[in-house]
Amino acid sequence: MASLNEPIRTPLTLDVSALPSVAFGHRNTTWLANVFYMAIEGMMFALMFATYFYLRTRSTEWPPGHLPPALRYGAANAAIFLVSIIPAWLVRKRAPEGDRRAVRNGLLFLALFALAATLLRAFEFTTLNCRWTDDAYSSTVWVLIGIHSGHLLTELIETIVLLLISFTPKMEGTRLADAAINSDYWYFVVITGLMVDVLIYGTTRFL
Repeated sequence: MASLNEPIRTPLTLDVSALPSVAFGHRNTTWLANVFYMAIEGMMFALMFATYFYLRTRSTEWPPGHLPPALRYGAANAAIFLVSIIPAWLVRKRAPEGDRRAVRNGLLFLALFALAATLLRAFEFTTLNCRWTDDAYSSTVWVLIGIHSGHLLTELIETIVLLLISFTPKMEGTRLADAAINSDYWYFVVITGLMVDVLIYGTTRFL
């Protein structure tokens, strides 16, 4: 039995009422999950790049037995990727400010760029000057562009979904944080897309 003279201990409490209900950037667990996902996917691209360069060391002619892929659709897509950074940056900057109109406009332009890039990618497959079953080089090229196309299509769908939500009252709080995270993933799509372009279109002409 406790002594009557012993002071009464009350449990410590932490007042979190002043904390924000939504976190952006590294304070958001979804942002961290997105970073881990991009790290995993980035490793997959790195392995394919290593495969490509390994095949290059085994051949005196490059591309082996094929004409280099035609530039027109790849170059057009590279230009779209570069310009699309602007609306992605706009969304990422304005989402924490709660500027729903700016976020909506940014998502709209980003969706249009992603749609244009996806359509161009469909034509790009027809100008690779090889079939995926031809040889190891051809399979590697098709896998590289195929992997990136999957990321591009996924990003297009996610952006369209967020765009539709932006026209409703639900575009607030967590959804604004999702829009900002979506821009981070678009940066990943752009960077990997440009790297794939340099690899496929550049090395076949200058390496």
